[in-house]
Amino acid sequence: MFNSLLYEVHQNIATITLNRPDVYNAFNDELSYELQDALKQADKDAAVRAVVLTGAGKAFCSGQDLKAAMGVDGKPRNLGDSLHKRYNPIIRAIRNMPKPVICRLNGVAAGAGCSLALACDVIIASDQASLIEIFINIALVLDSGSSYFLPRAVGYHRAFELATKATKLSATEAKEMGLLNKVVPLADLDGAVALEAEFYANAPTKAIGLMKKMLTKGMTENLDAVLEYEAYCQEIAGNTTDNKEGVTAFLEKRKPVFTGK
Repeated sequence: MFNSLLYEVHQNIATITLNRPDVYNAFNDELSYELQDALKQADKDAAVRAVVLTGAGKAFCSGQDLKAAMGVDGKPRNLGDSLHKRYNPIIRAIRNMPKPVICRLNGVAAGAGCSLALACDVIIASDQASLIEIFINIALVLDSGSSYFLPRAVGYHRAFELATKATKLSATEAKEMGLLNKVVPLADLDGAVALEAEFYANAPTKAIGLMKKMLTKGMTENLDAVLEYEAYCQEIAGNTTDNKEGVTAFLEKRKPVFTGK
């Protein structure tokens, strides 16, 4: 179904693996459009209740494939147009996904690859992984959402330094700054991600999808707007099957069995 990525669903978990390991999973046109399609597929599949995003081989994603960045006849492409068509839809798909997206950060995440990781809801990293906003090294600016996610995670001054100096952060350093949720030895990465994905695949999916929207809105809206949106979302959540199951399980003193409905 896909040429540049792998897509599989197992036990309500969709795993999307960027699969261009020979170029550290750098984006070319095909990979960017296939990732858009894979995310849409995970979104629409009712059986999918959690998504894992990772890279094949040693890297997570090294950003744009610069050899593929040249347009027709070797002329540079319009980078703004490329963002609108190729990268921005990916970031929007992750943030609008009504399901948790877990980044399995197995190696370096650079440039747009760093943005891709930061757009996820949970980031679990190998101790061999790293993050770098490498744009400035070729005189470009942050894109694919990094100028949104980075300062919100680490504050303006740290974000400015990381962006303008292309400072490479080890996984441990990134976790200390609040950019990652967890760092584990490479040998333990699969197990840690599997546990996280299993937790979310058995959680009340609709409530989590609503919380994604609420937390994003909470970073940008004023208090009154957030209070109104909380009430709106709570009404929706209160009408779900999972809410009824949660209340019943509490009263019966048992563990709830959520179905994501």
